[in-house]
Amino acid sequence: MATIAPPKPAVEDFPKDKVAATLLAELLHVAKAEAQVRGIALPPEAPKIMKAAIPMDSLSVVDTLCALEPVVGFELRDSIVRTGGYNSIVAAMEHLIPRIERAWVRKKGPKK
Repeated sequence: MATIAPPKPAVEDFPKDKVAATLLAELLHVAKAEAQVRGIALPPEAPKIMKAAIPMDSLSVVDTLCALEPVVGFELRDSIVRTGGYNSIVAAMEHLIPRIERAWVRKKGPKK
């Protein structure tokens, strides 16, 4: 008599697009607030704002991680954020997304 092996649990893919979109929306809010406080004039279009030199402190960026927790399904550590913050949204995203993905792989399984 043959036995049937239990089905393997489905491996989730890292939700990179959703993480990037959520992170971008949150970082745009942080950048606009920082620019207003510092008196920095922002370009009107989001793509130019992303590249603009807007200092964002690490504590403000850590707050953005809360918005990502429902997307990834677990609490992200503050240590994902670079101490001292970032000089632009692009710099923050380039640093944070790979680190969030590594945390996701550790929690949810192998990356596909």
